Amino acid sequence: MQNAHIMPESASQTRRPGRRDAPASPAKTGRRPVSAVRGHPARARPAPTPAARGGTRIQIAGIGISHPERVLFPDAGATKLDLARYYEAVARWIVPHVADRPLTLVRCPTGVRSDAAKQSADCFYMKHSKVWAPAALRRVRIQEKTKLGEYLIADSVAAIVGLVQMDVLEVHTWNACFSDVERPNRVVVDLDPGERVAWRVVVGAARLVRDLLGAIHLESFVKTTGGRGLHIVVPLQASAGWDECLEFARALAALLVRHQPALFTDRFAKSGRSNKILVDYLRNNRTNTSIAAYSTRARSDAPVSAPLSWPELTEAREPGRFTMATMPGRLAKLKADPWKAYWSVKQRLSPATIRALERM
Repeated sequence: MQNAHIMPESASQTRRPGRRDAPASPAKTGRRPVSAVRGHPARARPAPTPAARGGTRIQIAGIGISHPERVLFPDAGATKLDLARYYEAVARWIVPHVADRPLTLVRCPTGVRSDAAKQSADCFYMKHSKVWAPAALRRVRIQEKTKLGEYLIADSVAAIVGLVQMDVLEVHTWNACFSDVERPNRVVVDLDPGERVAWRVVVGAARLVRDLLGAIHLESFVKTTGGRGLHIVVPLQASAGWDECLEFARALAALLVRHQPALFTDRFAKSGRSNKILVDYLRNNRTNTSIAAYSTRARSDAPVSAPLSWPELTEAREPGRFTMATMPGRLAKLKADPWKAYWSVKQRLSPATIRALERM
């Protein structure tokens, strides 16, 4: 499977699932300023809605979808309308994972390429939003190192479908909510396997991370990434700052490398790690993001990031089975949210937590 060609941008507490109301290119530095502008959305720009071609638009969650017939995922045969209907179908599952979180987005105005295509689609990351967006999306401004960054937030199914209208194929979220932007309420351990690492090895690595976290009394949850990797997510009560969360993730990565240097690495250079798993701790740096649960990925077979219960994480259950086509059926058959406990866990990071990792 060939990935879409993603280019950098040229310009520069959540609700629980079940309620009806409801890569990024990481910076390599570890510290960011800790002030933010809160309480007021950025002023909306008076920009015209894109003109519909070919008559009345199909409405999904109150959002008009232009070019509904455009094929975005050629190997899956999935169109822009299919993507909008997918998010409408999984709304009560995805909204709690994205609500009130600043977003980084991957936009693909012409879709992604298939394996047989001769030319790549033009996909690009959009971190700051200075373009037209449907009114259902919220604009906010957050203080960065040298400027105010303007971000979009999707608090509703209409907002997520609005992202589809903007040709967004990937939704990436911050580790903090805008309402408490300087205190993350999760840590993400990103296991990124090299091309020669078998799925069974990735599964074993994730279980090891779970056990190490359990040894210091931290509960964790697992999800696929829409690729070959896994995210182990540690929910937190928002108390520690960005620096403390990043230091914890770095200490965990270093612990894994110390214990199994032949398998794990915390070095980001791709050379020499085809048979290793990168522990990407920089997902926990301020302004960095990770793929949202239930978001699609910009790949031709329309894979999605799928939250799993730990018993569901097996060698037989490979990540390629979770797609835009299969996820609604999976959710309809579930007797309970695989991450049900995620929304009620009460745990915090402290300096003692990091020292415990360093002693292991």
